[in-house]
Amino acid sequence: MSAAGMSGSGAARRSPELVMRLERMGSFHQCRLSFMRTLLRRMKREGWSFGRPRFEIDAKGVGTALYTATTSGADGEPPRTYTLVAFAHDLPADQRSDRVIATAWDATFALHDGVPTDADIERLRANVPLQESGRVSASELTLSRANRSVRLFSSVVDSLAAGRQPKVEDVESIGYAMRTTAVYGSGKFGAADRQAIEDRPELVAPFQAEMLTVYLIRTFVMDLVEHMARMASPDAAVIEPSLRRRFGVGNSTGLGMAPFLLTHPRLINNWIEAREEALARVRALPSASEAEISMFLASIEASRRTVDSWHSEHPIQQAKLTELRADLDMIDQRLAEVSLNAADPWDELIAWAHDELSVEGQELLVSLVLEPYGPLVDELTDTMHADEASPVPIDGSRPVADVKAMVDQVYGWALAIDWQSAETDARAWYVSEEKLEPRLGERHDEPIGDYEQPLQPGRDAARMYADLDTWDAEATLGDFLRRHPEHRHIARRLEVVVDAPYAEIRDNTIAADMLPIDLLRSKLSFFGATHFDPRSDRWVRINMFRGAPFPHELVDADPDAWVYPEPLATT
Repeated sequence: MSAAGMSGSGAARRSPELVMRLERMGSFHQCRLSFMRTLLRRMKREGWSFGRPRFEIDAKGVGTALYTATTSGADGEPPRTYTLVAFAHDLPADQRSDRVIATAWDATFALHDGVPTDADIERLRANVPLQESGRVSASELTLSRANRSVRLFSSVVDSLAAGRQPKVEDVESIGYAMRTTAVYGSGKFGAADRQAIEDRPELVAPFQAEMLTVYLIRTFVMDLVEHMARMASPDAAVIEPSLRRRFGVGNSTGLGMAPFLLTHPRLINNWIEAREEALARVRALPSASEAEISMFLASIEASRRTVDSWHSEHPIQQAKLTELRADLDMIDQRLAEVSLNAADPWDELIAWAHDELSVEGQELLVSLVLEPYGPLVDELTDTMHADEASPVPIDGSRPVADVKAMVDQVYGWALAIDWQSAETDARAWYVSEEKLEPRLGERHDEPIGDYEQPLQPGRDAARMYADLDTWDAEATLGDFLRRHPEHRHIARRLEVVVDAPYAEIRDNTIAADMLPIDLLRSKLSFFGATHFDPRSDRWVRINMFRGAPFPHELVDADPDAWVYPEPLATT
């Protein structure tokens, strides 16, 4: 049995006890199953068409633009058009903020389902710039906003207006001209509910409407900087295509996203189960072809370039990057010593990594060994959605003994924790009154206990288990819950997670030393984000679609290779 819990001749997945720890989840990297890559592969495969029917922007960058993406009608589906409605604003610098409590932005957006009429556009103009204070309709799928990069946006416009290309060093170090602070969907602020679109093949995978929104925003932003440069000078340059592709869309993500992993257990199980199944399939391969080995080695080399260009000001991420660069050196040394032409090459390599590399390095290697095997693993993206809306009935006929066994199976780790300790029960999740956003407070310093949200399933399961322990083993769960209704929420959750091995985080989510950025990075890695840069233990900056082909380039581009871009000359 290898160090990661799988024999070379089998296809077992890594255990939840290994995978579902916050340290490891906070070290996940993008991979072939990430949602940005899923979207681009579909658009390329099906031959989507794109348009820009309106671009009415003045010299200050103020106005309205429309961008369309139209499906091809593959597999007997009718063609559908999605339209990004973009409103560009002239925001004073002192009003520019990454915080969710901001009230004004450089640009605001909605993704409209279909082709908007003039009346639709005017309706959106009255609401979209207000964001949370406005309302959209079921004809919109997402609502978003973005701010210009203080360091890069104006310098790019100025360089182009002067007939020069932007400085490669600046583009490489920053990576975006605008960053979003939210992309809302799934019914928020009046937008269409997930159930209304989940049967459409192009949207069945998770977060595809949101990823399409960001992809079109990226196109708008790059068109905007070139347009503003042309308005400033008729001799303005356009950005050289390879440099243009190095601009992504930045994103600032905070605590509002963190509880998602706890409130969507079936969905999270399906995401991670798909990733673990993909890894297991690759590890079970008895050999690798020369083409597969060559592609893997190229991915290793390209990932080093990505890591070398990945900078962070946060000490936690700085330490992880130092370890990751050392890990890549160790991988190179291992590959010089051990041939991938040997039997069970990927199982042996992953087992070695679990013994020798940091967790960050182990999880990067997981992503990299999947790269040569699209035909083997890409189909797993079809399994990553889940129905979280249907209620789960509690089986009240279960004997107490069976319920205790279920708790022990899923939450055995939690039963060993002293939940009376101030360090283990240090925090409480609650919802802020002002913004209705999740927050994390210090339980013993703030009067927030009465407002606590059920986002600490390990503790709640341990409390239920302690009360179950005082009941007769043959008594029923229904009788128990009539006496202890405070445990109904965890009893219901248990019905979901007992058969979903990767649904539950195997760590204390209210401990004094818990890092919310681990929750954030885990989710964002499935989006396909890169260059994670924590700004504190509670919010992180990322980059999305950096290196990706633009819509007009997609027909001739590889929809996957962009995540490991070639180096650019700095002269």
